[in-house]
Amino acid sequence: MKFGIAVFPGTWSDRDCARAVEVLGHSSVYLWHRDRDLQGADCVILPGGFSYGDHLRTGAVARFAPLMDSVQEFAAAGGLVIGICNGFQILCEAHLLPGALTRNASLEFRCETTWLRVETAETPFTRECRAGEVLAIPISHGEGRYVADPETLDRLDAERRVAFRYVRPDGSPAGDASPNGSMRDIAGIVNETRNVLGMMPHPERAAEAVLGGEDGMRLFRSILGSVEEAGTFAPTVTPAAVGSAPAAPGRGPISDRGGPGRRAPARRVMKETVHNAAADGQGGGGPGPAGEPGGRRRRGAAPR
Repeated sequence: MKFGIAVFPGTWSDRDCARAVEVLGHSSVYLWHRDRDLQGADCVILPGGFSYGDHLRTGAVARFAPLMDSVQEFAAAGGLVIGICNGFQILCEAHLLPGALTRNASLEFRCETTWLRVETAETPFTRECRAGEVLAIPISHGEGRYVADPETLDRLDAERRVAFRYVRPDGSPAGDASPNGSMRDIAGIVNETRNVLGMMPHPERAAEAVLGGEDGMRLFRSILGSVEEAGTFAPTVTPAAVGSAPAAPGRGPISDRGGPGRRAPARRVMKETVHNAAADGQGGGGPGPAGEPGGRRRRGAAPR
């Protein structure tokens, strides 16, 4: 099985997800935000981070990335998509899931272990769990408070589309212990066809005992079991012929680079990003001295 891991400017949990897939015993490929080719992925992961620097609001810019056109087509065709943290925010902005994620009620960034009660095992992402079971999964976010109008909240409950709720370690309601103040303690939801999951906690960070727990692997094993049971893998999504961008250096299949531990140096990726921004007229406030792109000063030039 192959997982496709989306990479936007500012994504930072892509390698964590790749490691979880490696522990699972399967392969993954990085999907660059400017590309439309999902490279035969059987499940697409939108990982955590700060896509496009959270400009405008979290996920608001990422939803317009060329890659998201293919992700939406993939989901419409029945492909499995999981959005984690920033990925959940992107899914809501793209209207693949209802509601929105706003500032934590505490107005603080929270990085801590949370306890999630599995509300339904009737999804491809929770089939290896039991309804009512409590999982220990960490969070890492400042804007994870799930909100929606009362009608949407009622519909999610009625259709059993709430996958996880924040609870206390014993499974009782979170109350004041809620890490972000989400309405009805919602930590994760699925779409109407149950093939798209969004959740704020990070299952990839609870994938090995050395990380403090392995509860997150239950989700990855559930995805694997769902695909194997179906007997079919990824639906075919043909990338658009016009506007597709080549994969960025260092973002090809992991197997092509000798394992998830190898990746293009950060300097190389950053250099390409700065070069592309300058070419598009978006680098650092426009042309600089003597027409230099990105407004960068020449060495030794005095600041204005």
